[in-house]
Amino acid sequence: MHRPIDLAPVLAHAGAPPFRGRTAAHVDYFFGREIERWAEWRAVPVIGHRPTHHDNPLDLAHGMLIAAQNRGADVDALAHAILEAHWRDDADHADPATLARVARAAGIDPEPLLEQALSPEIQAIHRRFTDEAKALNLFGSPTYSVQGDLFYGQDRLEFVARALERPFAPHRWSNPRPGN
Repeated sequence: MHRPIDLAPVLAHAGAPPFRGRTAAHVDYFFGREIERWAEWRAVPVIGHRPTHHDNPLDLAHGMLIAAQNRGADVDALAHAILEAHWRDDADHADPATLARVARAAGIDPEPLLEQALSPEIQAIHRRFTDEAKALNLFGSPTYSVQGDLFYGQDRLEFVARALERPFAPHRWSNPRPGN
């Protein structure tokens, strides 16, 4: 199940700095070199820079995903198509025409999804998913959950596959912050 979230308040809740507050070295490494490596490793083409529209609002795209899921549409294909267009083609995930084109290319009728995406009902689900992510203290996206065990990032997909076959031992380590 996909649970799109508004990442900025989730990161703030977890104490992570906003993107504009991160150092150039952090951005260059995690949004540059690491993406290049994973793209090469997984044979997935990406643009050679951080997407131009990366900081645009996600309410519309996330609303489309939630609406697709509610309607029984292929949300996996739609999510993949939106992310691929964003990272490979520098597509604007806040533009309705772009999202319609991307959905059609994925074999999904965009019209009912776009009509519902910003509705109060769909946006309430989006807020609920965001609140749930804050309650879990998520600090990034994507984060996967297998029976309550959280795995952050695409580089943990092998761990997710393993956990689906055989769960990892329960979490035992606690690292309290100094002064707590």
